[in-house]
Amino acid sequence: MPLQSEPPNVKIVIVGAGSVGVTTAYALLLSNLASEIVLLDIDTTRAEGEVIDLSHAAHFAHAKVRVARGYEDCAGATIVIITAGVNQKPGQTRLDLVKTNYRLFESVVPQVARHAPDTILLVATNPVDVLTQAAQDLSGFPTERVIGSGTAMDTTRFRHELGRHYRVNPRNVHAVIIGEHGDSQIPVWSLASIAGMRLRDYCRQAGVEYDEAAMDAVAQRTRGAAYEIIKRKGKTNYGVASVLVGIVEPIVKNNDAIVTVSRVGIYEGVGPVALSMPCKLNNSGAHMDVPLMLDDVEREGLRKSAESILEALNSARNPES
Repeated sequence: MPLQSEPPNVKIVIVGAGSVGVTTAYALLLSNLASEIVLLDIDTTRAEGEVIDLSHAAHFAHAKVRVARGYEDCAGATIVIITAGVNQKPGQTRLDLVKTNYRLFESVVPQVARHAPDTILLVATNPVDVLTQAAQDLSGFPTERVIGSGTAMDTTRFRHELGRHYRVNPRNVHAVIIGEHGDSQIPVWSLASIAGMRLRDYCRQAGVEYDEAAMDAVAQRTRGAAYEIIKRKGKTNYGVASVLVGIVEPIVKNNDAIVTVSRVGIYEGVGPVALSMPCKLNNSGAHMDVPLMLDDVEREGLRKSAESILEALNSARNPES
């Protein structure tokens, strides 16, 4: 196997050495996007074991992997990925986790911000939209430098399901999920396309029926994918790790890729609140330069999604309510 080229001088800190954090570290190690990967976890013994194991997997990788001594090791990080938190259990919604994980962020985020004031925060902990807003509030960072993984995973699942239905490679499907990374997410049917054609036009050209019931089932499988995985194996980790690397890459490479990620804004008159829309990612963060041309149903869905997230956020901010 040929040696990979040297990675860029990029330090990435992952807060949380659970299954998502460690799988992300492994995916980053293989991606050659970072020269240094640091695991930070309250359980340093576990983190040390993971680092030793990761080091043994790094035969042809140039990145150094190590355990953080404390939050001071966030200093100089290009990106700090936060995966720490209570995991979603079978039958729980992501919003059910909000109060516990919000309290955790009150402890974690100010320490990261103090030691790494110029970093980009990438939030993966659920409920990711509420905690993206919390991370910005608690860090004081500009909007573009606090990014949630949001519906990037849902968009990947949506394209997978559409590709499977139409028997085309998901790379040739252009479709997005916006809004909450959760039950109020919105599939943007009005803009979904294959080979440059909207779905109804594609079906006409391909001589196949546009099946509304089948599309509803695609949306349902997309929305329920995490529940099905958690019911069977108790967690999700591989998909979200690959999505996190997919968010890190355009930031590190400064290549202006458009990804559906969560960031704080005003959506259909509701906010400030964090939810997902397509954003341009580069080395200064996430930028929402061009609003989507949504139809009336999608705009109303986005408004309701924003209200749902804002309600959960207010609940987390006022734990006695």
